[in-house]
Amino acid sequence: MLSSVEPRLLVMKFGGTSVGNSEAISSAVEMVRKGLEEWDNVVVVVSALGGVTDLLLEGALTSADGCNKTTASIKNELRKRHFAVIDELLPEEKIREGARFFCEKLLDRWEILCNAIRELGETTPRALDAVSSIGEKLSSHLIALVLDARGISSCCQVSTEFFITDSNFQAAHPDMTVTRAKTRSALLPLLENGVVPVVTGFIGSNPDGVTTTLGRGGSDYSAAILAAVLEADEVWICTDVTGVMSADPRIVPDAMTIEELSYLELAELAFFGAKVVHPMTVRPVVETGINLVIKNTFDPSHPGTRLIADSQIKVDGIMKAVTSFKGQCLITVEGRGMLGVPGVAGRTFGAVAETGTNVILIMQASSEQSISFAVPSERADRVIEALNRTFAHELSNRDIDRISPSGECAIITAVGCGMCSRPEVFGNIFRSLGNSRLTVNATVQGSSSVSVSLVVAAGDAEEAVKSLHTLIA
Repeated sequence: MLSSVEPRLLVMKFGGTSVGNSEAISSAVEMVRKGLEEWDNVVVVVSALGGVTDLLLEGALTSADGCNKTTASIKNELRKRHFAVIDELLPEEKIREGARFFCEKLLDRWEILCNAIRELGETTPRALDAVSSIGEKLSSHLIALVLDARGISSCCQVSTEFFITDSNFQAAHPDMTVTRAKTRSALLPLLENGVVPVVTGFIGSNPDGVTTTLGRGGSDYSAAILAAVLEADEVWICTDVTGVMSADPRIVPDAMTIEELSYLELAELAFFGAKVVHPMTVRPVVETGINLVIKNTFDPSHPGTRLIADSQIKVDGIMKAVTSFKGQCLITVEGRGMLGVPGVAGRTFGAVAETGTNVILIMQASSEQSISFAVPSERADRVIEALNRTFAHELSNRDIDRISPSGECAIITAVGCGMCSRPEVFGNIFRSLGNSRLTVNATVQGSSSVSVSLVVAAGDAEEAVKSLHTLIA
């Protein structure tokens, strides 16, 4: 059992851009080497090479439409990319031959899956998980070989063997008890022998051994779970930016790196569109008190952003970051007959839940005559159909006047610990947006006082972010 008196353990996760090509992989390997100089043990978690998962899924989806030419061209592209890494980073021909054979074998497996999908004429979540898992299996094997070639003893570990989840394909949830036992059994002996395990991120398996995934971007979540079950001291999310930024630098060029964030602040940012970490990453480290640092693979000397306990954060009420969450639709259920009628909200969200749709934020008028909530735009029609069925009687009696969607909108969220307890904050926010002549369609303040969210038209999202970023000290 790892503890504070035993060797200190660091989990390092490298995203797709951090292992996107030979140059990036070399930077990641050097980061691992330096990590081993400071830490007793290191576990590496890797994503697929940048863009590979998209290509794998494209092949599957076009196969479902009956196309076979796309599969062949994608297979050639995937072979070319992975063989380039093999040829550039593995010095021994015998090792290169073995790596090419392994790569070809997995690509053949992917092609078989695509052919099966073409025969069926459709894809299923289970099939898509099998398809998308190929990328991490390729990258982890190659990166373990490169580490070995650079004198760092390593071993590829496919997480389907020990990362056990439910059968909710494409968004699986881990069974932490079983995962803990299996992971420790698989990885602790390697660490005791000075070996660096290179673990596939993003993927697991259900109790029957069928491959599952945690959803896109789930390698961050994998790293946090592994850190929790191994009782690691720290987990690094290594990406292509120098930590969490005060805004998307593509929208705000002068966005700054945030040095420290609380668990709550990072959770809010991740949920409302900051793509530096997967939204579920925060929970395992919060529950175990593990340090989390977001670092730049290509600028490893930069301190990045450190996640610290909520109790340790300085509550100064300063806005730290602004995010935009696009592709949303605001749905409103309204009617004078709703006033004082119990159960309307419960029936509303029961209907939404039946569609499997995630509600992003909720607003209710104090008069109880309307409820508004945001859902992803692509789910809006399905949600409205479910609501019309649920409230068919009330609609016919005019107890509910209408169930209506907005046009596509965006959720703009400002985050800062204690920010909402300062009376001037809301005034500054609305003054800034007003000066930019932007209309706010709805406002929601989180009960934690860490964030405030504003709903604006989709076309106003970038201007709203720029406007609110001027308020960051």
